This record gives sequence, structure tokens and C-alpha cells, in this order.
Amino acid sequence: MGKGGGCVPSKKRQPAVASNDAPSSALNVPIPTEQKSQASNEALEAAAIPPPAVVKLKIFIVFYSMYGHVESLAKRMKKGVDGIDGAEGVLYRVPETLPSEVLEQMKAPPKDPEIPVITAAAELEEADGILFGFPTRYGAMAAQMKAFFDSTGQLWKEQKLAGKPAGFFVSTGTQGGGQETTAWTAITQLAHHGMLFVPIGYTFGAGMFSMDDIRGGSPYGAGVFAGDGTRQATERELSLAEHQGKYMASIVKRLVLP
Repeated sequence: MGKGGGCVPSKKRQPAVASNDAPSSALNVPIPTEQKSQASNEALEAAAIPPPAVVKLKIFIVFYSMYGHVESLAKRMKKGVDGIDGAEGVLYRVPETLPSEVLEQMKAPPKDPEIPVITAAAELEEADGILFGFPTRYGAMAAQMKAFFDSTGQLWKEQKLAGKPAGFFVSTGTQGGGQETTAWTAITQLAHHGMLFVPIGYTFGAGMFSMDDIRGGSPYGAGVFAGDGTRQATERELSLAEHQGKYMASIVKRLVLP
């Protein structure tokens, strides 16, 4: 055969190599429109799903206050509850049982309209823990708070509050007026409901032992001395109330959350 017959492969021409790789053109194959649309919709749906709602433990602070002393503790107690991550303090006042003309004669100031009245005892079921506050009447809770507890009969019958943590805070006129007995005699209400009494003990530390000034409060719970009604809660008494709010929220969190 003559030169250039084509029988000998050219050295410049590379031999074909078998490969399992898809040709480069296959990498550029367009995705079908239906698949594109489905993927886009799924991405949009995922982006549209809101994050799960943060559920907070609710600590109800249910109180009666005629002259504002117990109310001042309640408000500071809410601050303490709110200071614990995952907890929220909810203020409620119990219904007044005295007519307005009697309250006027007693020179009771108007109630804070921003704090709602708890309309039914059944609302207590929604709480993860409850702090009850009230002034003393002869070493026991005021009649307004007792009337509210008396309205919890159906909850007692069905034991809807059983196992729910609860605590007390009080107001008295004098040092011997019932800072301890007012809370102590109220424990019977919790016992019949099967609730768990949570006292603060001496967890407030040095503040519980200070003798530098007059201070309400006891191992049973925060307290304030009202005197003749003109004395207001001191910073130490308010600090104890805030501590009780924090302490109660931390106990409830430990008991309720897994």
C-alpha cells in the first residue's frame, strides 16, 4: 500500500477511551419545568412555616388589696416571675365584696384599672403556679379572698388544682399582726385542693436576717407592714416580693418542664 493509505493510525489522533461518565452535555440538561415548580413551591412553603410558638409558664398572682399595700408587692412579684426565662407573671385581683359607699367611707383608693378582676375561679386551671396575696383580718385572710376561695367548690370537687404549686404573701398593720399566722391559716385552703405549698424559707439570704430596719415577710412568704395605712412598702420588702416571684417561677419550672 502506498503512503497515506490510512491503515496506520495517526500519532496526532487520540484513541477513543471508554468511559462511564456522562457526557458533559448531559450535565447541562435542563430540569423539567414541573420539577422546578415543585421545588420552588416546597421552598416557599418551608419559608412560610412560622417557627414554633414559645410557650411560657404562667404564674398567676391573684390578690386582694384595699389600700394598695398588697398590690405593690404583687406588682414587684410579677417583675421577679418575668425575670425567669420561660415564665410569665399574670396579675389578677379578686372581686370586691364591699359596696362602693362603704369603700368611700373607709377612704379606700380606687383600684388600678389595668389589673383585671378574675371573673371565675375556673380560670385558675390555666395557671402553672399561683401566688395568692391578701391583707390580714385577725390573723387570717381578708373576707374578700376567703369569698374567692369559697367559690372554688367545683374545682375542689373535681380536684382540678391538685398538684399545682402555690404560695402566699401578706400585709399586716403591725409586727405582731399576723405576718406568719395569716399565711399559716391559709394553708388549709391549699390542703383541701391538694395543692403544693411553696414557702420561701430563708432563700432570701442575709435579707431575712437583717435587723437594721422594720421589715415584713417571713419564711412563709413576702409581707409588708401597713401601720395605720400610710406606711408604704420599703425597698427591702419589695425586694423580698421580687425574690419570691423568681423563686416560685424557678420551682414551677423545675416541676412542670421535663
